[in-house]
Amino acid sequence: MTKQIIPLIMCGGAGTRLWPASRENRPKQFLSLFGQHSTFQDTLMRVSDEALFARPIVITNALYRFMVREQLAEIEREADILLEPCRRDSGPAIAAGAAFAASRDPQAVVLALAADHVVSDADTFVEACRQAVEVAASGRIVTFGIKPERAATEYGYIQPGDKIAGDVLAVAKFVEKPDEATATTYVRDGFLWNSGNFMFAAGTLLSEYEASDAASVAAAREAVAKAGSDLGFVTLDEESFARATPMSIDYAVMEKTARAAVIPLSCGWSDVGSWHAVWELSPKDDDGNAARGTAVFEGATNCNVASDKALVALEGVDDVVVVATQDAILVSRQKDPNALKRLVAKLKKAQPQVTEDHLKVHRPWGSYQSLDTGDRHQVKRIIVKAGGRLSLQKHHHRSEHWIVVRGAAKVTLDGAESIVHENESIYIPIGATHRLENPGKIPLELIEVQTGSYLGEDDIIRIEDDYRR
Repeated sequence: MTKQIIPLIMCGGAGTRLWPASRENRPKQFLSLFGQHSTFQDTLMRVSDEALFARPIVITNALYRFMVREQLAEIEREADILLEPCRRDSGPAIAAGAAFAASRDPQAVVLALAADHVVSDADTFVEACRQAVEVAASGRIVTFGIKPERAATEYGYIQPGDKIAGDVLAVAKFVEKPDEATATTYVRDGFLWNSGNFMFAAGTLLSEYEASDAASVAAAREAVAKAGSDLGFVTLDEESFARATPMSIDYAVMEKTARAAVIPLSCGWSDVGSWHAVWELSPKDDDGNAARGTAVFEGATNCNVASDKALVALEGVDDVVVVATQDAILVSRQKDPNALKRLVAKLKKAQPQVTEDHLKVHRPWGSYQSLDTGDRHQVKRIIVKAGGRLSLQKHHHRSEHWIVVRGAAKVTLDGAESIVHENESIYIPIGATHRLENPGKIPLELIEVQTGSYLGEDDIIRIEDDYRR
């Protein structure tokens, strides 16, 4: 009988390479870029066969914890959710996940997967997992090497070696991201792209990691041993985890171990690392143009449009990316994905808010979106999901007027409760203790008008909070 594999989903990255759709507080793994589900959800569904895969582990950070739980619920999946107290790159994160898996099963075989990758041929991927599991259980760290479709310069490469078992081969060497001429040589010589996804026995990974950085492994183990629990999340011990050296798993283990193996794979894989990659994965018209949202093309070729709302019209241009959200527009050439990284670095200094949040900000209870802002007023649309409620709070500098446009709101105002129905409103004076909740079965939507001398989100004094913020 094939041993069950424990999926370890890495879900903590900020994902700025797809700005402005992806923001630090809602990165690309939670976006629906290619259909109904996010890449995080697709990753989970890819490893849902209970005959082969055990209950997954998701490792993320506190900022994304409620998005992870909400998206799990949408696809009716459950997982152990580990919260990193600070970012330490993939090495310590995978070490902590391996230590947690080993605490569940000392002989655990773990499949570490990035949450933001696309695999269009899931069946082929799962079959590769079946082939890899026994090799991994025997003490090898098996990586999934993608058969190149082009001489890519954005990926590291793997040189395969001798056969181990089935399609699994030893790794002769890992090589860094090459220039175009070197990449062409690698493709000709049978090298594989390094997908950054791995399968290993938990004990093997930890012992190989210890050989080069015992202190970081000890920190990860201790963070798991001292982990707490908060609202059902596993909270890794902050003091312990912070002692781990930030490092990728490639540098920490894979480029140093003699136990590396690779299984060559053609499964429609992409790390979706740029808008050009999104264009490659998207349906196109006869001129090579791709569109998500409403777009019209005239004399344009090989362009990529993604628009949340506005119509985008392109005329007489080639190889252009246009991404339009409600608060930012990107116009870029497809040929230089690294330029966007440089642009976002500048934006973080000039306009940091547009790299962190959308106008629509997601919260554990629902969302809010700023519609209009002036010197002494702000108008928001607030949506509270069924059963959700905001914290019991007050403000020192603003009053609020709530107008219900859909559903029914239960409002607590200085200890008194009332129900506010559609087309009704209620006034919240400055300094009043208040809470908003949705007791109904449909989303509650209301318009909030704030007035006052200061309207920042940090003028929220929480008295009680279901989410312990």
